Amino acid sequence: MKKLTLGATAALCLALLATLLAAQEGAKKVEPPKPAAGPSQALLDQWNDIGRRLIAMAEDIPEDKYDFKPKPEMRSWVQQVLHAAYGNYYFLNPAQGKPLPQQEQPDGEFKTRTEVVAYVKRVYAEGAELIKSKGDAGMGQTFQMGRKMWRFDALAYDLIAHANEHYGQIVVYYRLNGIVPPESRPKK
Repeated sequence: MKKLTLGATAALCLALLATLLAAQEGAKKVEPPKPAAGPSQALLDQWNDIGRRLIAMAEDIPEDKYDFKPKPEMRSWVQQVLHAAYGNYYFLNPAQGKPLPQQEQPDGEFKTRTEVVAYVKRVYAEGAELIKSKGDAGMGQTFQMGRKMWRFDALAYDLIAHANEHYGQIVVYYRLNGIVPPESRPKK
């Protein structure tokens, strides 16, 4: 067996030391998980997430495809987006002591992409502001909608689920038209 020279031994020790230091540095960079969001922040995050996805679709749907329906008896592409947004007034209105909406949705009211996008943005902004104004203390507040009492957070989550159902339908409309939905496109 060959004897290592003093220089080779020193180089080997330095390489070993550098490897150990690099391993320690990598271990230091691991951050602990962020704490869980409070009740109002968790609700706001979910509200804003579905709002962001529906706004992205409203901004993206080709206007020449607004009237597309997989079957004649189904809602059109743009009607799906408007319905998902408009349905939120079944949460927003009662939570603010306002009467329930009197129509199914604002069909025919919005003709251009600009109008549709502005409407969807407005609805989700109104909801976000309402949720923020309630804070954690307001999540358990109850109010009447129809013949039932609802918790603020429960009805909000119910409408988030409703919007997510329509989001899934809109994704199918994209695919039937040979278009990749915004969320499924590669990130740049």
